[in-house]
Amino acid sequence: MYDLASKCSVLLAKDFVHSAFTIILNEETRNSRSLYVEMNQTVITIYPRLKISKMYNFSFTEENCQILDQSLENSTMNSRRGTNKIEVSDQKGVSVSCDFQYDLCTVTLAGWHHGISAGLFGTNDNEAGNEWIVPNGSFADNVKEFTQSWQVNKCSLVPKKEKPCPITAKQNICKVFFEEPHSLLR
Repeated sequence: MYDLASKCSVLLAKDFVHSAFTIILNEETRNSRSLYVEMNQTVITIYPRLKISKMYNFSFTEENCQILDQSLENSTMNSRRGTNKIEVSDQKGVSVSCDFQYDLCTVTLAGWHHGISAGLFGTNDNEAGNEWIVPNGSFADNVKEFTQSWQVNKCSLVPKKEKPCPITAKQNICKVFFEEPHSLLR
């Protein structure tokens, strides 16, 4: 678990070999965040707290960028919307799912993306020793350096007092996600 101490947008994961996908956590106004998912010249921006999403196709010129409320007919990206959930996937094994009830989003990558992505979510190569790699290829010494290295815009750090969460708070989060009978992650 990372506690982002900045009001910045950060790169969660990106395919740095084929540019098949990019996933960015954007900082919005009033302490809200959105998830920017780019695949196959299509962008879906998900606003978990507002329980909405917007889809854009940028294969057209940027001036004519269109907002599309439904799935694109000719797109190789699929999107499904349920009452409390949205799922976006492509044919190459990238899937992003957000559960609005729990304010929880997950990213799943197929084996085709083994070792070719990087970001705050790590390197996706099953090697624990290189998870804290920064964009220039070196390794971060601490969480602050690691999270700041993946910022994608200029922003200011929020002064934050280091206050560890009580164990009970962490246990409650795990309980809600993994033990509650109605949890989809159980």
